[in-house]
Amino acid sequence: MAFPIGFMAQHNEKKSSENTPAPVVPTPKKSLVRISFPGRGMALTYFNDRFDLHKGDLVYVNGKLAGTLGRVVEVNYSFKIKPSDYQTVVAMVDREVHGRFHVIGSHCATFDPAVLPKSQVRSWFVPPAEPEEYITGDDGGAFYLADLSRMQITQAIADRGFAYYMENRVKYLCVHGEAGYAIVAGEKNYEVEFTYRAGEISGLTCTCPCGYTCKHSFAAMLQLQETLELIHKHYPEQADSEYLAAIFKGTLFQFVVDAMEQGDICL
Repeated sequence: MAFPIGFMAQHNEKKSSENTPAPVVPTPKKSLVRISFPGRGMALTYFNDRFDLHKGDLVYVNGKLAGTLGRVVEVNYSFKIKPSDYQTVVAMVDREVHGRFHVIGSHCATFDPAVLPKSQVRSWFVPPAEPEEYITGDDGGAFYLADLSRMQITQAIADRGFAYYMENRVKYLCVHGEAGYAIVAGEKNYEVEFTYRAGEISGLTCTCPCGYTCKHSFAAMLQLQETLELIHKHYPEQADSEYLAAIFKGTLFQFVVDAMEQGDICL
């Protein structure tokens, strides 16, 4: 059985009223921050003058660990340094989420575009970088989601994509109107994009270096297929929704619940 789950914090709730004043953004306070990089087994000190950082915040830095997500473990406001001796914090991950989710298999889903937008979740997985130019092509091929055997992939790629799907490597999936997007964890976090129209998939691409339809794309299609089937089964009133975002349960708790210092979780 599927159950709803809600996250309700006591501050900074997202509101749409025109009369609601804009939230007050804390003024950055210069600091030296100790940042742990668990995946690298190290912790280093960085200079910060751009963000209001606290212990537990997730950040990106420049230097040799650029692109690696780190966690703030210590903040020091009393210091005297030469800025040239330190690398800096370049981005802070926004983990504040307010809204209602529904448990759908291995993932949690929302039908409200304000709850978990693509731009926010993308920052959890894709480090900030200088804008890059992408060149895309389209062979005009399409297939129906209900029949993935029509995808032009080898059996080996299909098997590897199925393994990724079973391992819950599709961390995030979003369909807004006809625009589809997914984040799939491989050697790096790759972005899959596609068009979804009346059950038909077209324009399927992935940012991985493969020159053909890849395992990440196949895993994303399997996850989309399962998610839509479960929505039709458990939430038929949402089956025609213009917006759907689904996130792996472990990812939701890793980035959202772990960051909460107050609020309620309703089951």
